[in-house]
Amino acid sequence: MDHSGHGMMSDLPPFTLGRGLEPSADVFFLAGCLLALVLYGWGVARLRRRGDAWPWGRVVAFVLGVLTIALVTCTKLNDYGMVMFSVHMVQHMVISMLSPILLLLGAPTTLALRALPVAGKGRKGPREWLLWLLHSVYMRVVTHPGFTIPLFIASLYALYFTPLFDFLMGSTTGHIVMMVHFLAVGVVFFWPIMGIDPGPHRPGYLMRMLELFAGMPFHAFFGIALMMGSTPMVGTFQHPPASLGIDALSDQTAAGGIAWAFSEVPSVMVLLALLFQWHRSEERQARRTDRAADRDGDAELKAYNAYLASLDARR
Repeated sequence: MDHSGHGMMSDLPPFTLGRGLEPSADVFFLAGCLLALVLYGWGVARLRRRGDAWPWGRVVAFVLGVLTIALVTCTKLNDYGMVMFSVHMVQHMVISMLSPILLLLGAPTTLALRALPVAGKGRKGPREWLLWLLHSVYMRVVTHPGFTIPLFIASLYALYFTPLFDFLMGSTTGHIVMMVHFLAVGVVFFWPIMGIDPGPHRPGYLMRMLELFAGMPFHAFFGIALMMGSTPMVGTFQHPPASLGIDALSDQTAAGGIAWAFSEVPSVMVLLALLFQWHRSEERQARRTDRAADRDGDAELKAYNAYLASLDARR
């Protein structure tokens, strides 16, 4: 295979590819990752200069999310993912399930709304356009569970079990489109569930958990289908380079195992985040209730004292 262009891996032994060569960075994703870090850093710095706080935990989560994208698109994983189904499945699972969760934990939309300046009267700047997008019909549709859950499922079955996957893997542009699609699907699926950034849909915590577990079993079924296949099911990976010393069917089985096992990782991460948010929400509600009770109690006491004063006045 041609090692130019999109980092197609040459027919060399794995240890040769991994030694003494520069990482096969995808320029598109490398530029995107750097831009994301710069913009996020600008937003945090702007808030700090203004005297506003921004949790460091969100900064760490967002940076880790960007780094996971860079890991699977800008290193040798990108080369091996072109010829090994198992490595490609690692790329897919990370960029569609782990990276979106970490990015969303960083609350980039909330940061943008707080950091971007307000445009003058009668004008529209970046902040106003972002608000318009968040309230648009398009955003209400693409973040609705009736759209995100079927899309999340179809991204597996309609892609890998049809000729579409081989078509996309046949060109640099196609491969970029596929990876961007994986990332976008993960973001719109987990966005309403995570519930940190503002969005058109804000279901209750129980409904978010149901949405989470509605999509995860299909990942497991997909992995099992690959593991049970008696023949290679994806044309791109039917004939791996002989120098790699791997069997296509065994590699497919490994890919299925990765898809099956990886579905548990984001489920646990998101479930823990939801339980934490739910606990915090209950604590805030309890404090509000206590403050309201205190105010009501004070009002009742004042009313009772006024009543006693009026009786005394009559006497």
